[in-house]
This record gives sequence, structure tokens and C-alpha cells, in this order.
Amino acid sequence: MDGKAVPRYSRIVGELRRRIETGELAPGDRVPSTREITRQWGVAMATATKVLTELRREGMVRAVPGVGTVVAAAPAGPARGPRPATAGRQGGRAEAPSVPSALTLGRIVTAAVAVADAEGLAAVSMRRVAAELGVATMSLYRHVTDKDDLLTRMMDMVIAEHPLPAEAPEDWRVAIELACRRLWDRFRRHPWLAPALSVTRPQMVISALPYSEWMLSVLHSRGVDLHTAFTAHLMLLNYARGIAVNLESEREAEAYSGLDSEQWMDTQEPEFLEILATGRFPALTRLATAGYDLDLDALFEFGLQRLLDGLAALLDRG
Repeated sequence: MDGKAVPRYSRIVGELRRRIETGELAPGDRVPSTREITRQWGVAMATATKVLTELRREGMVRAVPGVGTVVAAAPAGPARGPRPATAGRQGGRAEAPSVPSALTLGRIVTAAVAVADAEGLAAVSMRRVAAELGVATMSLYRHVTDKDDLLTRMMDMVIAEHPLPAEAPEDWRVAIELACRRLWDRFRRHPWLAPALSVTRPQMVISALPYSEWMLSVLHSRGVDLHTAFTAHLMLLNYARGIAVNLESEREAEAYSGLDSEQWMDTQEPEFLEILATGRFPALTRLATAGYDLDLDALFEFGLQRLLDGLAALLDRG
């Protein structure tokens, strides 16, 4: 023993590997999802993601769109025992060979979203998506032009999952809050979406256009000219996006370091306290003594209300 602590994600990988090798989890069986791993082992979502990423790297599991992550192949370890024979010569009902589903644009985009949700945008490639679907990479190009086209369709799919209502609330502030929170929910559910979405070079994401129309209509109905209304829309969009980019970067940082944000902060605390001990930063010292928990949802809500306060003042002046 070298005395080094085994990272938590490695211990979980080892446990799931054991279940697969002993046949407790057979080929095709679902393995615990990231959410199940966080609940069962009490780890952060990024740690759970790293567990499944490592098992995929080892070739022990694979992602199946619409199903989840399943055991990929027969384990090398002890088998669980033969399965009951089925077959027509002995009077049993023969099991029909499985026929692969036809490759469609929907299946391709769904598989790409599943990879991005589980492992981040960097894991998405045409080759990887083709491998998840069990098809040749070149066959994808009959449905999508290139990776940029695929990414645009991925964004279109996840934004369309939770559309805006047909009618906006009469109260302008309630209407804008609704749209902003729904967009934040999309960023929360798909951490890769915020860094993928460009403000300076906007992609043609059809399902995002109703957000622009919503904001323009709500503000213009209150007397704001369309140019100013669109500027306000971009301000609110980029505000939500700016906070949400931390979701993906934090997931990547935890996957590489094996430390969640709290654990990483613990490693920085001695140096930080040493700096505070100089007495140069009394306000920060009082804050550190009282404690501060960074909550991105609370941060988003606080900033949203302040931005809407500013819009309210603009409307009052108008």
C-alpha cells in the first residue's frame, strides 16, 4: 500500500466493473444512471458522469438512446450461467433475430444529445455518434452535413422539448420571467447547451425563435421600440447563458480532477486564510467567517430580478 487515497469515482467504477464481470449485470442490462449513482454513493453529478465515461472508455458499457447506459458486451469474468435455450426444434418459440432500426435524423440527433448530456460537448463527434448507433460514420452524412449541422440540430431538439406557452401572461414582468426561467431550465438540463449557443454568430435554431418573438412582442406592447426590445432580449439571453457556461466547465473540471467544487475549495482554503490573516481585506474576512455557499440558481434569480428592475425603470421613463 502506498497510502494514497483512492478517488471516489475509481471506487464506484471498480464496484460496477465487478458487477459486470461477475454477471450480476448481464449484456444489455441497464447500469445505474448518473442520477442513480449520485443518490446511491452520495457523489456529485460530475463524479457520476466520470464513472460512466471511464466504463465507456473501457468498453464495458455503451449509451443506448431512449434506454440509457447498458452493459456493452459479455464480461470477461465468471459467467452467471447459461440462459434457458429457446428454439424451434424442441418445440419452443424461436427468438427472432433483432433487426436494427432504420437510421434516421431523429435517432442521430438523439444519440448525439445523449452523449453530450452524459460526457459533455467535447465527447461528441461523428465517429462517436456512429459508434453509439452501431453504424458506419459515413452513413451519418446522408442526414447531417457536418458536425456544426449536427450541433445546431441538437440545440433545436433540446430547446423544443419545453416550448413556451401559446399566449404570454398580460403582466410584462411575469411574461419575461417565464421565458428566462424556461431558458435557464434548458441550460440546467443540458449543461453543454450554453457554451454551444453563440450570441455573436447565432446558429439557425428554429425552436429558439419563439423566445425572440416573445420578448419583442412583450416589450413592444409596452411601448419599447423593437431595436431596444431586441437589445434587452440579447442582454437577458446572454446573462442566463453567461452563468450557465459554468455548468459545463465545472463538470469538465471535476471529471479531470476528481474533486467537486466544495472539495476543490477546501484545497484552496489554507492559502486564502493566510492572505486574509494579513488584515488587508476586512470585508472578505467577515464574509469568510460568516460563510458563503455559491448557488447558481440563486445567483441567476438574483441577477434576473435586478435586470428586470432596470427594465421597469426604462418602461416607467418611456
